[in-house]
Amino acid sequence: MWPWGHAAFGYVLYSLGCRAIARRPPTGAAVLALLFATQLPDLVDKPLAWGLGWFPQGYAVAHSVLVAIPVGFFVIGLGARFRRIDVGIGFAVGYWSHLAGDVLSPVLRGDAPSFERVLWPLITLPSYDSEYTLLERVNYYLSGFLESLSASEQAGVLLVYFGPFAAAFVLWLVDGAPGVGTVRRTVRKLI
Repeated sequence: MWPWGHAAFGYVLYSLGCRAIARRPPTGAAVLALLFATQLPDLVDKPLAWGLGWFPQGYAVAHSVLVAIPVGFFVIGLGARFRRIDVGIGFAVGYWSHLAGDVLSPVLRGDAPSFERVLWPLITLPSYDSEYTLLERVNYYLSGFLESLSASEQAGVLLVYFGPFAAAFVLWLVDGAPGVGTVRRTVRKLI
């Protein structure tokens, strides 16, 4: 799943959860925590695997449910301690939705869910077929993605990759674009 897919999936889950449970859209700080957390597993594991070679694939420690579940509950506890449980829950939903997205993304291609991606160190995925540097691997995946956009099945590819993101973007706008005001206020304080 691409970064925007993780962000969209996490946002939709969190926004709908806020609306169903709290009867309101998400807060800006919680959305920023969610956005960061939806990217966190890849920001940790991909450089450790692709750049440093510490793991055979980009699904390791930060993608492990054995790490993600306690970290998520710890951050929820921190949020409760500082009276910002919404931020803690936003982080946990973002982190956990990333793992759920990685498990479920093969289903979009007609394959079975990939639970082994989130079971490190109980299951270690085999090494990649070729040895690329970090930048070469990023280029490999990005080139493949861009090639798929120019394929004859372009409409389907665009729908799969950008449809959920577009739906999440519309939901974010309906929610009042949470996070924009928080960033704006933070930047104003800094300058």
